[in-house]
Amino acid sequence: MGILPGTDGVIRMSKSLGNHIPIHADPEDMYGKVMSIPDMAMGQYFRLVTRWTPQEIVHLEQDMASGELHPRDVKMKLAREIVSIYHDEAAGDRAEGAFIRIFQHGDIPEQMPEYELLPGQTVLDVLIAGNLVSSKGEGRRMLEQRAVRLDGETLTDPTQPFPRPGVLQVGKRRYLRIIA
Repeated sequence: MGILPGTDGVIRMSKSLGNHIPIHADPEDMYGKVMSIPDMAMGQYFRLVTRWTPQEIVHLEQDMASGELHPRDVKMKLAREIVSIYHDEAAGDRAEGAFIRIFQHGDIPEQMPEYELLPGQTVLDVLIAGNLVSSKGEGRRMLEQRAVRLDGETLTDPTQPFPRPGVLQVGKRRYLRIIA
């Protein structure tokens, strides 16, 4: 039996290294973390984490090698399998649907935390108070990199008064519903 690599695909999975997939994570988070593992690590996950037989694993690997199956599709199957093991089949299906809707179609999540906008807050104030960034420096970097959007509109000025209520997005995965 081998050692399961973390989400980086190289070093063993470890909470202290920050490359782990918690078994108590919610289904959508677990699914997303499995989707982030490199293609080269999928075989180890097939053998160490799934309920698949050795014949099924060989078949999947051969189909990927021949180009019959795209690695992304196999990884989605792997993510659904792992979520189904730790949650249930329905949770695996829901997590896959959410992943497709958000990351492939670019939709926003149905559920997200809310933050009540206070008078006079700047864009940077809201990023920090809403826990979307850990520091003012990170907030400024995200704004400079054009990774902050309010209802799809890019925000770049950290000192600008926060424009209006709406859905604030930082990067690809962090969302916050701003209410007045």
